[in-house]
Amino acid sequence: MSQTPRANSATRPSHEQVVRHLRRANEVGAQAAREGRHPFGAILVAPDHETVLMEQGNIDTVNHAESTLARRAAAAYDAAYLWGCTLYTSVEPCCMCAGTAYWAHIGRVVYGMTEQALLAETGSHEQNPTLSVSSHYVFEHGQKPVDLIGPVAEIEPEVVALQRAFWSAMRR
Repeated sequence: MSQTPRANSATRPSHEQVVRHLRRANEVGAQAAREGRHPFGAILVAPDHETVLMEQGNIDTVNHAESTLARRAAAAYDAAYLWGCTLYTSVEPCCMCAGTAYWAHIGRVVYGMTEQALLAETGSHEQNPTLSVSSHYVFEHGQKPVDLIGPVAEIEPEVVALQRAFWSAMRR
């Protein structure tokens, strides 16, 4: 079995593109929260680093924004194309979402804040029992080298603000 090449780092998105797309993913998460769901959002961007192919907010505890988007993308696009695409997500993908992105053959994942920082904001909340398994760990143990970027310091305060507001309101 030949190994899939790493997503070409020469074609990485610019910092401006990263920040813009992460802001959009966070807006998708804010919309999910306004609809009564957890405040997580994800977008899929084409290899040109500009065209947004899909957006997805969180649905429920087993249909996270990232895993749902990855399944939809795998059904809509061929694996070779997805290998050049980037999944942007407000919060680092949990192990389920990282695994789904891996199996969907998405070549790059970019996130705003870490799962560990999310735990600091949510505490031991029964509706968000985070797992201490980073997406770095998941991708490092695969046979395909997914390009992982994050956390992104410039966007992290915006993501933290959304998470903090949502989860503190849930405690009331």
